[in-house]
Amino acid sequence: MQSGLNEIDDMIVHEKMQVALEYQNDAWADGRADGIEPEIIADAAIAFAMRETIRQRGEEGAEALLESLRERMLAGEFSPERNIQ
Repeated sequence: MQSGLNEIDDMIVHEKMQVALEYQNDAWADGRADGIEPEIIADAAIAFAMRETIRQRGEEGAEALLESLRERMLAGEFSPERNIQ
């Protein structure tokens, strides 16, 4: 029974991530349409995310997030050439 609940929880998290990414894509497109350079949009998004993470989880939580992102980046997860299947 617990395994089924974990799968449902994973599906819910995945769905929320997809919706959050859609919101981010919309905000990115709006910024670009207003003439804001991608580097500035990215810096602002990362700064906001870090402030919120520190507020919610503290500096150690933010550091853990950064390390996780670093590992995922080095594994190629964020590469534009990566094929998602």
